[in-house]
Amino acid sequence: MTETTIDNDLLIPLPDHTQLPDSDGTFVKNFQEHPQSLILTDSIGPILEKLHPNGHYAIGQDCGIYWRQTEPPERGAEAPDWFYVANVPPTLDGQIRRSYVLWQEFIAPLIALEFASGNGSQERDKTPLMGREINGNANNEEAKTKPGKFWIYEQVMRIPYYGIYEIKNGKLEVYHLMDGFYRLLTPNERGHYPILPLGIELGLWRGTYQNQTQLWLRWWDDQGNLLLIGSERAELEKQRAEQEKQRAELEKQRAEQEKQRAEQEKQRAEQEKQRAEQEKQARLDAIPRLLEMGLTREQIAQALGLSVEEISSNV
Repeated sequence: MTETTIDNDLLIPLPDHTQLPDSDGTFVKNFQEHPQSLILTDSIGPILEKLHPNGHYAIGQDCGIYWRQTEPPERGAEAPDWFYVANVPPTLDGQIRRSYVLWQEFIAPLIALEFASGNGSQERDKTPLMGREINGNANNEEAKTKPGKFWIYEQVMRIPYYGIYEIKNGKLEVYHLMDGFYRLLTPNERGHYPILPLGIELGLWRGTYQNQTQLWLRWWDDQGNLLLIGSERAELEKQRAEQEKQRAELEKQRAEQEKQRAEQEKQRAEQEKQRAEQEKQARLDAIPRLLEMGLTREQIAQALGLSVEEISSNV
């Protein structure tokens, strides 16, 4: 039996995120990309904190996902405008990721989103990886054809949810990987697309963020409540604090009014007591005159509404 030995010098380790380019040198496609990514990341934060109390998740915004080795390296990467990966540490060996390397991490994103400036043709491109390129021969035009985003996300990365938002047309499509292929989802009665593993929904919302008023991709919970960004949460908390302040002020006013009412009631009772005492004293003062007029004590008691004992004690 012949034993085969391998020269360790021929084993070339696969590059990691620190050795791969973190940019392909292209421009961001439009001015909405950055604020759009911020909205999605900011508003989903509280949900992810509940799902991952240990903080093990990653969000990429126009960051490269390396899925194969090529020359140049950027050719083997795709950079979704926004994506989320569950159950991965926030850093690798204490270093912030420069990119997401599938052969190093092994866990695919749960959802990837593309913000299309055009008609979405690039984002729906299903061009497969050519055979000659797979075999390492990239010397002809066929082999130089780069595979399409849609095909890569579906057939290689196998990302469960893929969303394409055509900014110009205000159109959103969400695909779900089922039986190995993407199926276009139908929105629910709210016009949203449920992302079931997260218990949230994705849809379009018209409003103002920073200095732009337009349609934005937003998250909702499964009850249809909009997931708020930090400034909206702060404003809501401010309104709640103001309402609580107003409620406390009203309660204080009601307490003051009740105190005043009790004081007034006390004064009325005191006045009534004084009036009764004055009235009784007037009747007592009338006893001597009635006796001088010849009335008996019984007659005086009946006339003044007093007892005979009270008449006798005041004679």
